[in-house]
Order: sequence, then structure tokens, then C-alpha cells
Amino acid sequence: MAAPAQPKKIVAPTVSQINAEFVTQLACKYWAPHIKKKSPFDIKVIEDIYEKEIVKSRFAIRKIMLLEFSQYLENYLWMNYSPEVSSKAYLMSICCMVNEKFRENVPAWEIFKKKPDHFPFFFKHILKAALAETDGEFSLHEQTVLLLFLDHCFNSLEVDLIRSQVQQLISLPMWMGLQLARLELELKKTPKLRKFWNLIKKNDEKMDPEAREQAYQERRFLSQLIQKFISVLKSVPLSEPVTMDKVHYCERFIELMIDLEALLPTRRWFNTILDDSHLLVHCYLSNLVRREEDGHLFSQLLDMLKFYTGFEINDQTGNALTENEMTTIHYDRITSLQRAAFAHFPELYDFALSNVAEVDTRESLVKFFGPLSSNTLHQVASYLCLLPTLPKNEDTTFDKEFLLELLVSRHERRISQIQQLNQMPLYPTEKIIWDENIVPTEYYSGEGCLALPKLNLQFLTLHDYLLRNFNLFRLESTYEIRQDIEDSVSRMKPWQSEYGGVVFGGWARMAQPIVAFTVVEVAKPNIGENWPTRVRADVTINLNVRDHIKDEWEGLRKHDVCFLITVRPTKPYGTKFDRRRPFIEQVGLVYVRGCEIQGMLDDKGRVIEDGPEPRPNLRGESRTFRVFLDPNQYQQDMTNTIQNGAEDVYETFNIIMRRKPKENNFKAVLETIRNLMNTDCVVPDWLHDIILGYGDPSSAHYSKMPNQIATLDFNDTFLSIEHLKASFPGHNVKVTVEDPALQIPPFRITFPVRSGKGKKRKDADVEDEDTEEAKTLIVEPHVIPNRGPYPYNQPKRNTIQFTHTQIEAIRAGMQPGLTMVVGPPGTGKTDVAVQIISNIYHNFPEQRTLIVTHSNQALNQLFEKIMALDIDERHLLRLGHGEEELETEKDFSRYGRVNYVLARRIELLEEVKRLQKSLGVPGDASYTCETAGYFFLYQVMSRWEEYISKVKNKGSTLPDVTEVSTFFPFHEYFANAPQPIFKGRSYEEDMEIAEGCFRHIKKIFTQLEEFRASELLRSGLDRSKYLLVKEAKIIAMTCTHAALKRHDLVKLGFKYDNILMEEAAQILEIETFIPLLLQNPQDGFSRLKRWIMIGDHHQLPPVIKNMAFQKYSNMEQSLFTRFVRVGVPTVDLDAQGRARASLCNLYNWRYKNLGNLPHVQLLPEFSTANAGLLYDFQLINVEDFQGVGESEPNPYFYQNLGEAEYVVALFMYMCLLGYPADKISILTTYNGQKHLIRDIINRRCGNNPLIGRPNKGLTLLPRPECSVMISTHCNLHLLGSSNPPNIAF
Repeated sequence: MAAPAQPKKIVAPTVSQINAEFVTQLACKYWAPHIKKKSPFDIKVIEDIYEKEIVKSRFAIRKIMLLEFSQYLENYLWMNYSPEVSSKAYLMSICCMVNEKFRENVPAWEIFKKKPDHFPFFFKHILKAALAETDGEFSLHEQTVLLLFLDHCFNSLEVDLIRSQVQQLISLPMWMGLQLARLELELKKTPKLRKFWNLIKKNDEKMDPEAREQAYQERRFLSQLIQKFISVLKSVPLSEPVTMDKVHYCERFIELMIDLEALLPTRRWFNTILDDSHLLVHCYLSNLVRREEDGHLFSQLLDMLKFYTGFEINDQTGNALTENEMTTIHYDRITSLQRAAFAHFPELYDFALSNVAEVDTRESLVKFFGPLSSNTLHQVASYLCLLPTLPKNEDTTFDKEFLLELLVSRHERRISQIQQLNQMPLYPTEKIIWDENIVPTEYYSGEGCLALPKLNLQFLTLHDYLLRNFNLFRLESTYEIRQDIEDSVSRMKPWQSEYGGVVFGGWARMAQPIVAFTVVEVAKPNIGENWPTRVRADVTINLNVRDHIKDEWEGLRKHDVCFLITVRPTKPYGTKFDRRRPFIEQVGLVYVRGCEIQGMLDDKGRVIEDGPEPRPNLRGESRTFRVFLDPNQYQQDMTNTIQNGAEDVYETFNIIMRRKPKENNFKAVLETIRNLMNTDCVVPDWLHDIILGYGDPSSAHYSKMPNQIATLDFNDTFLSIEHLKASFPGHNVKVTVEDPALQIPPFRITFPVRSGKGKKRKDADVEDEDTEEAKTLIVEPHVIPNRGPYPYNQPKRNTIQFTHTQIEAIRAGMQPGLTMVVGPPGTGKTDVAVQIISNIYHNFPEQRTLIVTHSNQALNQLFEKIMALDIDERHLLRLGHGEEELETEKDFSRYGRVNYVLARRIELLEEVKRLQKSLGVPGDASYTCETAGYFFLYQVMSRWEEYISKVKNKGSTLPDVTEVSTFFPFHEYFANAPQPIFKGRSYEEDMEIAEGCFRHIKKIFTQLEEFRASELLRSGLDRSKYLLVKEAKIIAMTCTHAALKRHDLVKLGFKYDNILMEEAAQILEIETFIPLLLQNPQDGFSRLKRWIMIGDHHQLPPVIKNMAFQKYSNMEQSLFTRFVRVGVPTVDLDAQGRARASLCNLYNWRYKNLGNLPHVQLLPEFSTANAGLLYDFQLINVEDFQGVGESEPNPYFYQNLGEAEYVVALFMYMCLLGYPADKISILTTYNGQKHLIRDIINRRCGNNPLIGRPNKGLTLLPRPECSVMISTHCNLHLLGSSNPPNIAF
């Protein structure tokens, strides 16, 4: 296997380099924003820059990047553009700059939206230039730039300005490019289209000739572009040298075709045009595909295009096609071919009379059609409307190879997409891991295209959505696996021994040489499948290593993923490894296969099961692990061995590599996505189109939902009636009680509910009345019933005075539908989330709410705040491994809740025993929950009913207030409550106290009834499952846990009605989607009622380590960000209370109207100066320390000693001034710097009682090196060197 060439790093230019550039000097003269006296616009400047800087450097990214830095497009190009000054250099310069903006992933169309007048003229000239002859004014390289620009336009349909121009190219009139017979066939299939087509023809006749000619050119643009591409493709020779410009043009063109096919608005009419052009047939028969090196990427792109052209979707309606419908389409094609053969071609009678299954394979079709002449093949194709009719006595101009491939590829049986997916191995192999077109290195520059799916705004179907995410998630995992393999194998230093074998000169913590490998079981396939159901093998290794490393290997758990590697090094003993050179040829890597641990074997060869029992002590150093191999991969390898005589891969492995558990869950997530694609994904109707990116983006907003709720109990959300009125500015608040003393929270609010489809109004007065009514809120104060006489019976209350935007977010979250809350730093996102959860819990006690966050830390913060509100803790459950970090003694994990239930049951039965004793009832009523239930029914209820009959209101006269206390049957039981229980002031007050006491007693027995299941279920596992499925009302987990455990949750019958996602903008698209489907549908419908997403798309996106997936495939776009781009309504929180106003000014420009809460202006800690520090924030340039700046002791382990020493010195200085150490955080962007700072703190001040350690040291995304110090919420320092590290752009 050829080793891939190592790509070059693109280095960010330094400030001095930028200033020295000719472009920068021109910018300072003509368009730089900070220059006040600018020279007048000169078209020659644009011509010179284009010719001397861009063309001369062959469109070098560095030059274009400098122009982008200088705001060339915004301040010079588009600002001065007009038809009068338009030229080739001008057009190309604009295209280059827009492409650069897309490469850097920054908004590209904002400047065009501000000045849209000349865009239509500009766009028409781009179309004209794209069709120009390649040997004319525009070179092929320039036309490749134009293709990329057009691709960006087609992928920006959410921008009105772009859509208005692009729509003319991809609407129904583009069928003018079809051959007439094919057009008639398509119109005949859908009668409704015939009416539209006739209407188009009528409208065309009314147009003046010039406008009609212009319209015709636009409609035929894509057809002509395809023909032009085919001519370029045919000019590529088979073996002679070819210019890379031609190859890149062909690759970019196929990329454009893929993007057009992968979007429903562009695909709808274009797919027929593409099919009629037979582009795929031309491509597969081209010389470029046969050129192994130059055509590799082109072939991969072609496979993607083939996939999308045959995608299982109805192009006109946009509905996904089922397996049966796809089979029907295939059968219709074959039978129409058979009918044509029977009617007109006697030589094809055998074909015409055969059954479909016999003739729809490639071999059969070639056998029947191969012997026919070119003219006969052309006639068959013309009968099917694939080619124009062949005139009599004329020979066809098409090659026989083309005609045969046309008929065969169109009619051969296709394997279904889901079948392909099920046959795909989940573990990457060496062929994928080191294929630069599929898994590029971290130095991906953004220049070339790649054979990768893209995540943009829209998807064809849910299957398409899941498949793209599946492929990208798999490849992103593959990239991380590649890094781990390269690190571990190179540390082991495999060298060739004197006798030709392998000798390892080093060692690795995460990898071990294999002593023996044996496949022990290959289970029979399931019916209808050709791969084994299970393949197991035994791997033996020798753990002659340090004890803690040995423990790590012995601690491998069931389902942990490992990799089996074969190396055959060619380098002699002692050769040094150079990580800058290709890895594969240095270590001689041959094979990589994945496996999943079943368990370690004991002395008798049995798998040691995971469980509470201690593991047996094994003698010696040799350990054997039983592993599961991938059945699909095993079947492929064995087939290759048998059919092609290849060696047996499974007899060659000599290294086993493990990975860190936190980074090793990719297989479980991929299995979850694959399982989703094999089931009927039932997404709620109100969400389906929004997830795919179609329809009205606001259709799931609560104001448009048909089941909007009129009256909601806001519980403790409002602190007073004044707070309520301030929370609804512009509304008329009507309180049902006039006495101000009674206008106290909690409040029920009745909102005016208007259905989405309002009737048309004729009378203006009615409209005014309706507007007045729409702004009137009816507020009803209500009293929470007394819960008992003990202090702990009093409900916990919210103390936060929410702002009006926070109240709108809470209101939206309580209503059915999709709620999106954008929360800048310090605006109370978590408090809003907790209040929404609390209000749903109290308004809809039967509903269950699922909380999902990106990180355990965020989940724990949320949980700690939930516990401070009036939510019964028996209804809380926390899944996953992060619950141990909760800053509370209570354990909310599954087994922690089981223990809580068992302990609480004993406490409550003790209370029952005390109650029984106080009532003088003999027997043992507190033996079980069941006996307690009978005791309540026959002893407690009877006494309460008798008491009520004595003290209830009889007739018009009120009973004596003393009777309430005198007849009360539970005085002795409540003797330990604060006395006196009854105040004796009024009958109503004392009756409410009595009823409160009974509610306290009743709650004991209600809880015992709920806990009764724990008596019947004996094992901890069964009890925990019962809690999860029945008892818990608020269940929290991370998105990763949801993805890993979906199968188990669905199997248990897990159900929920609401989802709340915190940190939604940091969660991967697919990991946001999976939590919607953690339950089976009911009668074909999802029971999901609310989806609340809270996040901030202006902060950190999801972490994607590979730049190509991050930028080219847009994998760093979260679902939250995509919804914002699509136009889903958001509630933008607009007041922060965390930072000083001066610090907030650093980032508030990024948000809509972000201001400060009053306390930021009023409290002294936010307004007075920081002791010992002159500035609120500062940037400090740290020069090289002792002649050394940044260092890299290990690969990608960046450190800067000078900065680390400086930041620790500053930390110590602040501590000595009196700043508490636990109020100071130090943040850095690299792991290496984090460890260095930690070491210096431990050495300088870690054990000093006067100073101590800072609050937290975190590692953020890999960005240019800087250490950030945040002291409390008042002060911020940024430290950094003037020369940033090399980073990929």
C-alpha cells in the first residue's frame, strides 16, 4: 500500500509579514478602514492585484488570505462594483474573495445584502463566464474558481438575494434542456406538470424577444455546463501526462453535481436533466477514472454522485421511497425494456420472455445486449426515450461501449441503501485510515475538494440525514484512531530482526505485542444474510509491565474496543523514527482490524464476567482476552482470501492496541445510528420538516401549535405582582382579586390563545378589539395548600427576579412545541432551564422530562439548582458516570436512587409505626408497604372521615373554632411538631392546618405505595429499571450516554414527554438528534410534546479535531446553529450579571441588545477598581524566556515556559493581595501548557497555606496559544507570545 504524501502545513502569517506585503501597502492607500484619507477608486488597482498577486501566484491561499484580512471585498471590490467597471479581473477577484470567506467559514453574503442592486448583473456574467471556452478568455483554473463560487451559491439558498438568482436556473422551465421524447415521457408521468408546462409556454410567448432569449439561456445553463464538462473530461488522455487543472476542474464539477443532487430544492427538476445527460455513464467510461493516481478522488466523488442520483426519494413530492416502492420502480424499468424488446427486436425474445430476477444482474444484461450492434443498441435506448431517435440509413455516433453501459447501468439490480449499510464494517481498516481523500490530515488547507458528505441546512430525508452523520462520525473517529495508532506503534519501535521477523525496540502504555491469536468461533449467518452472526477470537499477550499499566490492561471491560495491527518493518534495528515522514512505510504497517472485548479468560479458559464479585488472581504474566471481531469485515476478508488467493489477515496480527475509555465509544454510537436507520424513525410531525430544513421555520413555535395551553400555573416564577407586570411589557394585566394584600404569588395566568389559521376580518373595529384582547392577561393568585405542620413541609421557593425575556423563555418552554433560547455568558441560561423544568413538573405531574447536556459538569450544575427548588427528590434520576462529581452528599445515580428508596421506605415505615402507636392500634402495620396501605385505608381514613363529619360546616352557622382542635385525631402523632398546631384564630385557618396535617400523613402512604415495587423486585438491577421507567419524572444524562444506551433504554420501554437540552450549541448534530428517539412510538406517533434547546451558537461549537470535517463537511455546525440559520424563532436573553460592564463590552457586539443587569452597575465589586491591578483587562506580550519561546517536547504537546511562569507569578501576586485562590481560574488552550502550569504551581505555591491552588485549570479548543486568567468576575488577563504557533487554516 502506497504511503500518502505528507501535506504541508499552512502557517499563519505574522504581523510583520502582513505589513511587509504589497497588498497591505495597497490596502493602506485605498481601502483599509482605519485610513481616513483614502485614494479614489481605480480599476487598474483591481487589475494589477488580480494579475500580479492572484494569477501569478496561481491563486495561492496566502495571497488571497491577506486580501481577506484587509477587507478587500467589503471595502473596495463590491462597494465600487457597477456594470460600467465590470471586467474579467473584477469578476474573478470577487469570486476569489467569496470562496476564501467560505473556506474560512465566515459570513460571505452580508456585504452583497447591503448593496444588492448590481448582484443580478454580476451573477449573469458569472454564468456566461462559466460556459466560456476553456482556451478562450477564462482559463480552466479560473473556471474551476467559478464552479466553486456557483457551488457556494447553490448551498446558500437561505439567503434571499442568492435564492432569487439561483431559482431561475433550477426551476421547472429548465426541462427545456431535455430531449423532446424524454420531456413528453416525464410530463405524461405527472399530468399536473403538463398544465404548468403549458402555462410556462404561454408566459414565454408574452415576453419580448430579448428577455425570452435571456430566460432560455438561464434555463439551459446547467445542461450546457454538463456538456462542456463532458468535452473537458473526454480531453483527458489515458496514459499521457495531464494538467492538474483539468483534474481539479472535473473534481469540482462532480462536487457541484453532488451538492445539487443532495438538496431537494435544487434536485427536484435537475435530477431528470442529469439523468438525461447520461453524465454518470460518460464519467465511468472516461480515461480519468482509469488513471489510478490522478483519478482516485474523481472516482470516489463519482460513487457519491451515483449514490445521490439513485437516492430513495420521490423528486417531485420529496417523500422518502420505501423498499417496496424502489423495487416497483426497478421492475417497471425492466418490464418496459422487455416490452420494447418483444415488440421491436426479435433477437431479444429470450430476454423479453425471461422473469425479472433472471435478467436484472449486470452479467445477464451484458450477455443479452453485448452481441447486439451499436445501431440496435441505440434504437433500444431511443425506444426508452434515453437517446434521440436514430434517423434511417444513418449510423449511430455513440460508441458501443457507451450504449451498452447506458442500458446495463440503468437496468441492473441495485443493492438497497440500508442493505449496504448493514453490510458495512463499523471498524475502519488501513485502507480508510490512511486515505487522504477520506480522512485528511490536520493540515487540510481547504483548497481541494474531498469525497466527504456535507452538513448544510437541508437534507433529503431522515435516512439521508442519518447517513451523512453516520459517515462523518465514523470518519472523525477514524482520524482519532489514526493518531492513536501512529502514537502507540511508533513508541513500540518495530524493527526488522536479523532473521526477517519483527523485534520491538520500545514500549507503549496503550499497546502490547501479541503472543498468540486464534479465531475460536464463527457462528452461522442469520437467514437472508451472508455474514456470520458472531466471530470470536482469543488474543494472548504478556503483561511484563509496571503494576499500574498491568491493572489498566486487566481492567479492560466488556464492549471496550481494541485494534489488532500487523506490522512488517523493513528498517533495520536501531533506525530512528521521524514523525515528519510518512508513517506506514517507516513501521511497515500492513493491516488494521477492530475488535470488541468480551472479557479476560481465567485459568480454566472461561470469561471472567464483570460484577460485584472480586476478580480472581491470575498467576504469571500471560493474559488471554476473548474478543468479538466484526462479522462483516471477517466475511469480506475471508471472501478475498478464497477468491483472490490473498493471505489470511487473521494469522498475521502482532500488536494489540487499546484506547482511553472516554474516547472509545465510537462503535456504540455508530451502532445506534445504524439501528435508527433500520427502524421507522418516528419524529413528531411538528418537528419533521424543521429537522430536514424545509417548510415554515416558525411552524413549531408555541404560537402556531394547535394544542397551545391557555392557562398556566407559573408557581414561584414571579416574586410579586409588580414583578409579573414588569415581565409582560405592552400587555394589559387583569388580576382576578382587587385586594392588594391577596395579590401575592403563586399566580395562574390565562393567555389569549389564537389559532394559527385565523379567519379573515372585514371590520377594522373587530380587529382593534382583537388586538386589545390579544394583549390582555388574566392573572389569578392562588394559595398552595398547607402541606403539614413541620418546617420542612414548607415549599422551597425561587428567589431570582427574572427579566421579561427570561419570562418569555420560561413561558415558551412550558408550552408545547420547539423552544430555542440563545443565552450569552452570564444571562442565566441555567436558571431559566431549571425554572422551566420546575414549572413543567408542577403543571403536568404525569409527564416525564429528559434533560440532556453536552458535559457532565453542565448536568451537575443543572442538578444542583434543581435540588434547590420545590421538586421531590424521589422523582430525580441521573444516568451516566458524572454523578460522582455532584457537589452534594446525595447520590442521584440509578443505584444511589435505589438505596435512597430503600432507606426512605424504612424511614416512612417507622413513621407508620409511630402513627399506629399514637392511635393505639394493635398489630404490626409497619411490616411492609402493603400492610401500611391496609392500615391507612381501614384505620387512618376512617378516623379522618369521622373527624370531618364532626367539624364540617353544617348549614349556615360555622362550627366552633375549638372543635377543630378538640376532635382532631392525630394530636399525639404531631406532638413533635412546633406547638401549638392550631392557632384558634379562625375556623378556616384551623381547618386548613388540619387538612395540611392529613396531607402530610397521606403523602407518607402515597410514597409507600410507590415504593411497594421495591419490595416485590429483589435485585438492584430490576429496582433501578423500575425507577427509570416508572418512578422518575426528571431524568438527566449527557448526549453521549443517550447515544450509547439508546438500545437499552428503548428495550426497557423508557418513555418521556419533554426534552430540555442545555449547551445545545456544543452538541454534535447527530448527538442532538438521537435523544429525540430514545422511546418507541405509540400507535405510530411520537409522544414528545416539548423540545427546549438552550445554548449560544456564538460561543464554542462542537469539538471536531479534524480540520477537513470541521470546515469542508461543516461538522462543527450544531443542530442548534443550523436551526438559527434556517430561521427558527429564538428567545435571546439580553441582560448579563456575571461580568463588569467593561468586560461585557468586549463581546456584547456579537449579540442582539446584550446589556447588564442592574446589580452590575450598582454593586461595589463590579464598579470599584481591582486592588493591585491597573486595568480591568489587558493583553500581555510575553517575550521569549531565556531565548526559548514555544516548545513541543512531544508531538502536539505545546508548551511555553515564559508564559507559564508569568501567569503563575501573577496568580501568586493576586493571592498575596488578598484575592481568594478558589476565586481565580486559569485557562489555557493546550494540554501541554496545562500540565506545565500545574507543575509550576505545585513547585512555587501549591503547598503554601497563604496561596494554595487556583479554582480550576481547563483545556479549551486548540487555538493559537494564550493563557487566560479570570479573577472572580471582575478581572481578565490574556497572555500570549507575538508569534503564534503553526496552525492549519
